[in-house]
Amino acid sequence: MSFKKPYLPLALIGLALALGAAWWFQNKPAAPKPELAASGAAANSAAQPAPASAAAPGSGGTPGVAPGSRPPQRPPAVEVAKVEKAMLVDETQSVGSLRSFQGVILRPEVGGRVSQVLFKDGQKVKKGQVLVQFDDQLPSAQLAQSKAELSIAQANHKRNQELVAQNFISKRSLDESDAALQVAQAKLALAQATLQRLKVLAPFDGTAGFRQINVGDYLKDGADMVNIEDIDAVLLDFRLPERFQAKVKPGQKAQVTMDALPGRKFTAVIQAIDPLIDANGRSVGVRGCIDNRQMQLRPGMFARVNAVFGERADAMVIPEEAIVPQGGRSTVVRVVPGPNKDELISERVTVKIGIRQPGRVEILEGLAIGDSVVVAGQQRLQKDGTVVRIVDTSKAQGGGANAAAGPRPEVAGNAPKPAEKSGPKGGNAAAAKDGRGPAVAGENPCTRGLNATR
Repeated sequence: MSFKKPYLPLALIGLALALGAAWWFQNKPAAPKPELAASGAAANSAAQPAPASAAAPGSGGTPGVAPGSRPPQRPPAVEVAKVEKAMLVDETQSVGSLRSFQGVILRPEVGGRVSQVLFKDGQKVKKGQVLVQFDDQLPSAQLAQSKAELSIAQANHKRNQELVAQNFISKRSLDESDAALQVAQAKLALAQATLQRLKVLAPFDGTAGFRQINVGDYLKDGADMVNIEDIDAVLLDFRLPERFQAKVKPGQKAQVTMDALPGRKFTAVIQAIDPLIDANGRSVGVRGCIDNRQMQLRPGMFARVNAVFGERADAMVIPEEAIVPQGGRSTVVRVVPGPNKDELISERVTVKIGIRQPGRVEILEGLAIGDSVVVAGQQRLQKDGTVVRIVDTSKAQGGGANAAAGPRPEVAGNAPKPAEKSGPKGGNAAAAKDGRGPAVAGENPCTRGLNATR
């Protein structure tokens, strides 16, 4: 075995040389071909940037910028709007129902047979007018008997007074005749009241409904006969959320529209507020009154109510898009002059919001008239003091809009129609436009009824 020892180191050396040769062949750089060497040299010479001073106009380089450096970034573009003064109406919407100013179902106090029906369905009736007459033969006879008894009692009492004055009878007889006279008077009053209850009278001026009785019917006391409705004025009942209970007050006005009368508007004057708030819906009941002397409204109609709590002519308003909620607060981004000339920077301001209307919001605190607030691009302003660039989109849109709008009516030869004349509060022209017709002279039935109730 000794003759094998010299071959082991030689085998290991040969294996190492083979591995090294294999690695060198794999990592050996490829020599460029002769035809590609010239093109590569030309490409390298063309890729080198030209000096800034030798840059030709229109070559695409930025003048005044060093080669290889990034050009300065432009300030973020934003759209702004001014804080303006406008008329704001504090109002809310609700729904309600109409009911009669006064309404009652007539029922007899005593039973009896109907002898006369003295009204027609839908007829206007006056207060105290006899509407239904019951058979009164028996009560009339009782009344005549009571009158005769009273006559006798009066004669006896007068005779006893004369006899007592002459001391022919005792004073006790005079007292007895006086008591008999009082009993006769009471019987007469009872007979008159019984006879009067057989006549059913109209309790107030109004309109009769559909009668539910006929001549010859025998009615028990409390049976329904006919309903009487006073609709010269109609009551409007609606409910508001409890947060408005401190705002709504008697005397305020509400604009009312009816689905049954499209295009017509009515004005309701709030008369009373329910002192009890509904625990189920957390709402407060409100009652208003509408002048209905034109007889266009009927009890039971569905009404859409726009309750007006007040008006502010000098309210500060901004577009709704300018409000940015942040941590339970309402903020806006105001644009103010920067430290450098002709430079504008952003400033985040916390504001207090008042009335909200579609497209605009009232500002109570935090801004002033004429301030500029950002309405688009707030997400680009992450911190205060950011330099901004204002973009005016109204000019670009205005040209296209004017071109698409076509010629104005006066240019096209269509003269504008003259405006309708109206009085201080709309007058007859406004009333005709609403569909209410000319105003009716006389006292407002809402006021007259309210004063009569009080």
